[in-house]
Amino acid sequence: MKKSRAFSTVLSVICAVAFFTILSFTLTSCETRNEIKIAVAGPFTGPVAAFGEMIKRGAQLKAKEINAAGGVNGKTLTLVFEDDTGKDKEASLVAERIASNRQILAVVGHFNSSCTLAGKPIYKRAGIVELSPGSTNVRVCVGSDWTFRNLYRDDFQGAFVARYIKNVLGDIQKIAIFFDNDDYGRGLKDGFTSVAEDLGLEIIAAEAYDRDNTDFKAQLTSIKAKNPDLIFLSGLYSQAGLIVSQAREAGITAQLFGADGVDSPDFLTIAGDAAEGTYVSTPFVFELGGPEAQRMAVAFEEMHEVAPDTWAALTYDAVGMIIEAIEKGGENRTAIRDHLASINSPEKGYNGITGLTYFDENGDCTKPAYVKIVKDGQFVPAEGQMLSTE
Repeated sequence: MKKSRAFSTVLSVICAVAFFTILSFTLTSCETRNEIKIAVAGPFTGPVAAFGEMIKRGAQLKAKEINAAGGVNGKTLTLVFEDDTGKDKEASLVAERIASNRQILAVVGHFNSSCTLAGKPIYKRAGIVELSPGSTNVRVCVGSDWTFRNLYRDDFQGAFVARYIKNVLGDIQKIAIFFDNDDYGRGLKDGFTSVAEDLGLEIIAAEAYDRDNTDFKAQLTSIKAKNPDLIFLSGLYSQAGLIVSQAREAGITAQLFGADGVDSPDFLTIAGDAAEGTYVSTPFVFELGGPEAQRMAVAFEEMHEVAPDTWAALTYDAVGMIIEAIEKGGENRTAIRDHLASINSPEKGYNGITGLTYFDENGDCTKPAYVKIVKDGQFVPAEGQMLSTE
């Protein structure tokens, strides 16, 4: 009799556990069916976290607006943020985690070229799109049907900067290059060098540095001895700010020109007064954008209490492109990829706040470049802009 009661008790417990397990699974399944998940991968911690913070904020604003307008096919858009710390090894782990989560339909990211390249084969194998709002290395999209980006490549940017220096700045002949020894820094340096030399500009020095460096006095001493007219900074804001500051401390008076990796408000903080007069190439300038860009800037500042930067704008558009793909193509990974691949002409392009985006057969896009200059401690559009085809 005691055994029978004991058995009955155990059976009751098992049934109760099973009931609540099924109930929990059912509730979770219902929640999952009522939301659309996309991942946003970027450097949310680490030495270039300022980029990641703007990426996160741009994505959050777009998600807020989408959900306020009724969501995606009546479902809530949920963003899953994954921190790659700006390192390729961490990006590989992040990519594996995202790819194995079948609830995630696409990835906005990564930012650093080395991180997007690290994730590329993983996303391709799993069949999930990565759409980068920041990676410019020429190899990023080539060789995968699942990798796209909504900004220019480094060969385009490098050529643009070389032509800008030649055609707009004028009286520049001797150039030194200071480049980050990674996929972004080397690729941009190469793209710049080939066109600069074709234009008759003289590259008198090319100094590499590792991203963990904080003391650049030795390289700057070598550059100073060659008396350049301009120093081209092919790297990210965190090191560029220190380089600019130490260059001015060393008495270097050459014009400073940074690539888009320098385009961050944190560059101004790190470099301080030494940043004054520095030129920076960039994929987007809010002041030169249309009414929708101005509206987004106001909404962004109301939400986050800071002004948006270039990377917030590109991320905002990248999220919008993924959601459009879901609404027009379907709620699965392959449908998203197929829709993005079909945006292959100006007539089919996505009209975002950063302009018209459409892709070639590799997932690359052709979009213009702009130039900013630091005046009174702030980035403002340079007076001389140049058509990208000049």
